Amino acid sequence: MSMIRDLTAVVRPSLRHSLRKTPTTYTSYDPTRDHSASSAVVDCAVYRDGRRIDDRECLTPRGAMRQVRESGGFAWIGLHEPTEAEFAGIAAEFGLHPLAVEDAVHAHQRPKLERYDDTLFTVFKTIHYVEHTELTATSEVVETGEVMVFTGPDFVITVRHGGQGSLRNLRHRLQGEPELLAKGPSSVLHAIADHVVDGYIAVADAVELDIDQLEIDVFSPAAKGSTRGADTGRIYQLKREVLEFKRAVTPLLRPMQLLSERPMRLVDPDIQKYFRDVADHLARVQEQVVGFDELLNSILQANLAQATVAQNEDMRKITSWAAIVAVPTAVCGVYGMNFAYMPELEWKYGYPMVLVGIAAICFTIHRTLKRNGWL
Repeated sequence: MSMIRDLTAVVRPSLRHSLRKTPTTYTSYDPTRDHSASSAVVDCAVYRDGRRIDDRECLTPRGAMRQVRESGGFAWIGLHEPTEAEFAGIAAEFGLHPLAVEDAVHAHQRPKLERYDDTLFTVFKTIHYVEHTELTATSEVVETGEVMVFTGPDFVITVRHGGQGSLRNLRHRLQGEPELLAKGPSSVLHAIADHVVDGYIAVADAVELDIDQLEIDVFSPAAKGSTRGADTGRIYQLKREVLEFKRAVTPLLRPMQLLSERPMRLVDPDIQKYFRDVADHLARVQEQVVGFDELLNSILQANLAQATVAQNEDMRKITSWAAIVAVPTAVCGVYGMNFAYMPELEWKYGYPMVLVGIAAICFTIHRTLKRNGWL
């Protein structure tokens, strides 16, 4: 059954394949054509004893792997949105599992950690906060991307999707810490996990400010004169963005706990301790995001309750004025029936007295309703 699934993963036709960019000719850092290289490669290097090897052969995946097998160390290959054709040579060179390759190429995966023979496949959702001057019902608050990491005994392959989440600065920072890179591929996996979770913390702090401002707007006395229901769209939009944030954070908690608690052959014991810190930070962010979701539910319910109260106040005012208007309507209706014998018809001051009586009754009703808070 697994063989059939593997074969299907390789040859399965899909409409979305045709929507992706057309495979291009291989253009790597090496001017010679290397079928294991692709235009999707953004960086390729070999690290030995924590230091980058300055060798032209290491600029292609195949050459890097040849250097590793001959002299040791590990290769780190970075790709950005590769197509199937662009990734096929690398997948064959490193013996990557077809199911993991399919996930890496197509993206839109759930954060996870999977093991295929001697390779760990980890999926991270990157989150970027979108700056905005004012939160509206159509504001984009968070933007997501993906980073897939293949970790083997002597290689790391990172596949990035989306415009955010570049690993260039992270690579440069790690190259400045050779004692950490000397721990092998698991040090890169930890650095990426830590980088992604640090991004979550920054985004969570920014989203919290948006929620605080929204809460002030909803409960501010000045908001009572604003258009009713205007805040509902903003609350709902922010809730959708928080839900997208939650989908990135929550599924990653279990993989980070596994990396920090369960001994793995591909993870250096010294590096495993650092995963504990990443898991702790991720747990804190997850609690924050869940709290955001619950708080937005409360704000939304409070906003709807305010709208209901405002509608009830409107109905009370309408009812009060209808009660006042009913008095002259009733009196005028009686006198408009044209009976021959009506009270005070022959009295000189009858008409003014009726008007005064109507005004007095209406004034009394108005004062009573005003005192009771209906007007």
